[in-house]
Amino acid sequence: MATWTCTLCGWEYNEDEGYEDFAPGTKFEDLPEDFECPVCGASKEDFEKN
Repeated sequence: MATWTCTLCGWEYNEDEGYEDFAPGTKFEDLPEDFECPVCGASKEDFEKN
């Protein structure tokens, strides 16, 4: 599994851990298209895979 980092604020989405409504193991590409960074509101397009 991978970690994705918001290029605007540095918040990380860890696929192993999930986040709130997204269960551990949820891949970043499986998040809704309208997913936004919970810290700064950046779109999925503003994330980079680590």
